[in-house]
Amino acid sequence: MCRCTPLQRELYTGRISGPLLDRIDLCVDVPWVPPDVLGDERPQESSVAIRARVLRARDRQAARSDETGVRLNSLLKGRMLRQFAKLDADGRALLAAAVHRLALSGRAHDRILRVSRTIADLAGDADVRSEHLAEALQYRLLS
Repeated sequence: MCRCTPLQRELYTGRISGPLLDRIDLCVDVPWVPPDVLGDERPQESSVAIRARVLRARDRQAARSDETGVRLNSLLKGRMLRQFAKLDADGRALLAAAVHRLALSGRAHDRILRVSRTIADLAGDADVRSEHLAEALQYRLLS
């Protein structure tokens, strides 16, 4: 377990340059799990179910490739990205606020849109909604 103070951790992560962080789509904090929780018998989603959901999301992305020539959300750029990750007014306001408040670059903006599109695909939604965008923004932040 890390014994660094919060300030020491913040100073260390501050050494990572902004341009490098712009190239990382997902930052996920994985907390330590106590031993008594590891053997927990509560029902969990099976790997088979998760795999099926991912394959359905990949099929949705592939179906868009007929129109775009781009098979994966991660490769969507420019006009195609804005077409297939179109946000409603609430989503645009949320993203604009995040870009302003977090001083996000254009590259970070587009990565958030791509991740939002993928989250919507995993949820089986044709449109990117504010909750997909909010989840993508959470993955953008380092703890």
